[in-house]
Amino acid sequence: MSGPILAGALLALPGLAAAQELRGYAVTGDAIAKSLTGAPGDPARGRTTLLNRQSTCILCHNGPFPEEKFQGDLAPNLVGSGSRWSEGQLRLRLVDASRLNEATIMPSYYRVDGLHRVGPAWRGKPILSAEQIEDIVAYLVTLRE
Repeated sequence: MSGPILAGALLALPGLAAAQELRGYAVTGDAIAKSLTGAPGDPARGRTTLLNRQSTCILCHNGPFPEEKFQGDLAPNLVGSGSRWSEGQLRLRLVDASRLNEATIMPSYYRVDGLHRVGPAWRGKPILSAEQIEDIVAYLVTLRE
């Protein structure tokens, strides 16, 4: 099954993403093989975005972030993410984890269509930009056991 090609929505998350159009992507198997931006992300920016509480990552995940208190424990520890999953697999988990597990509580950070129980302020808007997704992927692949 191929993934959706998305276009047209604007971002509106203060402090995280600047307004832009959504970029298309294709899901192949359990991954989005190609970068959403056509370029590799920046791991340092990815770590910063991941630790920004507005991105919500560390509300559920924990990892090698000793400076951050109150990390979540609802979702897998991010240590070793780069050993467990490929870039494409990580990208799909960020873009739309529900493609892999319909019952997941992880938000779809880049998908906007077909979602239910979305607060009015978030309808039609991704949580993260394509650049932020690529930056987080670039950081997560550096986390090896």
